[in-house]
Amino acid sequence: MTPPTESHLHLDVPKEKQPRHVAIIMDGNGRWAERQELPRIRGHQQGAKQVRVVTEECARLGIEQLTLYCLSSENWKRPAEELEFLMFLLSEYLTQERETLMENNIRLEIIGRRDRIPNDVQSVMDETLATTSSNTGTCLCMAINYGGRAEIVDATRRITEKVISGELKTEDICEELVSEHLYTAGMSDPDLLIRTAGEMRISNYLLWQISYAEMWVTDKMWPEFAVADFHQAIVNFSNRNRRFGGLNS
Repeated sequence: MTPPTESHLHLDVPKEKQPRHVAIIMDGNGRWAERQELPRIRGHQQGAKQVRVVTEECARLGIEQLTLYCLSSENWKRPAEELEFLMFLLSEYLTQERETLMENNIRLEIIGRRDRIPNDVQSVMDETLATTSSNTGTCLCMAINYGGRAEIVDATRRITEKVISGELKTEDICEELVSEHLYTAGMSDPDLLIRTAGEMRISNYLLWQISYAEMWVTDKMWPEFAVADFHQAIVNFSNRNRRFGGLNS
């Protein structure tokens, strides 16, 4: 684990008021690089470093799950050179971070469609998934080639197939059943959704799961998002009154 620094000051938030599950839209890698007059790939490299920082802090705080929007299904519209580098960076991260994940008792999960992901990258994904599968601490869930609408479509298809085969009846379909057929089956819904780079949209991310998530947006780009910013988001969350459609107690 990263040695304590000024950024790792005590977080004065009771455990029961911390989010169990944090989801992050990591936006602004390319814009950060452009502001530094650097190639866009340098922004992605720095962004990968911040993934480690925030993941380790989640483990230190005992947060149950961190879900990161790593590559959306719409990101394939980007230049081929950038996409090729992103695949390289993903493979490199999953290989180099195995030791860190094991040291911090972090279990990896990956959600999204596997099509379009190169076979060699899939092999690295599977090896890291297997290596960390018995860890019992924070779950690091990486959304790769992920789209919220596609996830709901895939769940609908699986449910429909079961209805056609007679395994399910239409009257069996309910919110719980739909949740069980999403990529995130068995996971809790996010309590806190963080978005960097100041954008005020959810970009097709966890559309079903964030129905009651608290949102926190910062103007900071992902490569400059530090532990202190993460703490600020958690403190802000702890002061929210989450009514879930009801009234104040």
